[in-house]
Amino acid sequence: MFEERTQKLKARLVEDGLEIALITDDDSVYYFSGFYDYLHMDFGRPTILVVSAQGAPILVTPTIELEMAQRMTWIEDIRAWQDGEGSEWRGDLQHLIEAVGSAAIGIERGTMPSLVRDFVDHVVTNSNLTDITSLIAELRMIKSDEELQLARHSGQVAMAMMTAGRDAIREGVPEYEVALATAEAGARSAAELLTDNYDDDWMSPNTHFLQIMASGSNITMAHRRPTLRQITRGDPVFLCFCGMANFHRFKLGFDRTFWLGEIQDSRQAEIYEVAVASQRAALEHVRPGVLAEEVHAAYAEVIQTAGYDYPFRCGRATGFSFLERPQLVAGDRTVLEPGMVFAVDGSVSVAGYFRAQVGDSVVVTENGYEPITEFPKTINEVVVG
Repeated sequence: MFEERTQKLKARLVEDGLEIALITDDDSVYYFSGFYDYLHMDFGRPTILVVSAQGAPILVTPTIELEMAQRMTWIEDIRAWQDGEGSEWRGDLQHLIEAVGSAAIGIERGTMPSLVRDFVDHVVTNSNLTDITSLIAELRMIKSDEELQLARHSGQVAMAMMTAGRDAIREGVPEYEVALATAEAGARSAAELLTDNYDDDWMSPNTHFLQIMASGSNITMAHRRPTLRQITRGDPVFLCFCGMANFHRFKLGFDRTFWLGEIQDSRQAEIYEVAVASQRAALEHVRPGVLAEEVHAAYAEVIQTAGYDYPFRCGRATGFSFLERPQLVAGDRTVLEPGMVFAVDGSVSVAGYFRAQVGDSVVVTENGYEPITEFPKTINEVVVG
């Protein structure tokens, strides 16, 4: 899988007249090499994948990660560098760059770490640099059958987390306890899937993202985290797994709004129904041939017709990154194709009062879409406890 992806990249480099590509985004490094380290630039240690249009790829990585790299990647030429020794990674990178002379070099301009970019700018004439962010995004847009299996399994993990979160919402339970329940359920689901379907010693089943959650009067905060706040009867509770739905490095979006015991304010129910209707309108437009912005427009029209403010984007493509291309947003005229994976939201926000959101992930099919996350969302089904 990884070697095949790299061969496609090499072909595009030839087509676009590029001699090498410097891959520095950690998701992209994994996408082509199969290797990832958990720390990467958070600890100031870059891993750089150098893909040549003609020769074999080279992986430049810290010595501390060398053994993992040797066992995880198909790439044979691995150049290890040590903290504080010589020029660290810069020596190998400069040698590889100088070997191509004045030929064009591709970089991921938007995601290249500034530490690496500053060095590249020092040794390469800017006119020789070409941004290949869009090129790589295009390669990653249409998912293979193997990738779609990962997407479906990621959906199973996400639904296990949502089920546990819903069931943990009870009177007097603090938010962090709900988050603990979702994390445990997700890890157990992922462990079962890994055991039954993958011969893989490298992928951890554990979730490693801080739950997005808000309840009560904090419900309007879209990306709040679990706190000590205790849930009380009548509270709305928002659970979002857009950073946690991540199985075998394949990411999804998935969220729901619940209430504990009852909906004490009928206007909240009305707002929620508009959110659900906006997602339904968006999903009705998810099919091949539709422009990404048209999906967003259908969602936005429902919200604005109901008298609410123009909303944030309807959704985004996902895969081995949380945010891929295209986005379901005004101005994105990418044509939807079978094999694309999207997170599709329905959401209404009234600042300082209430916010409702439902979100699911889907695969674009030949005739429409296939839901990856399926979970109840009718008004009666989201009142729990």
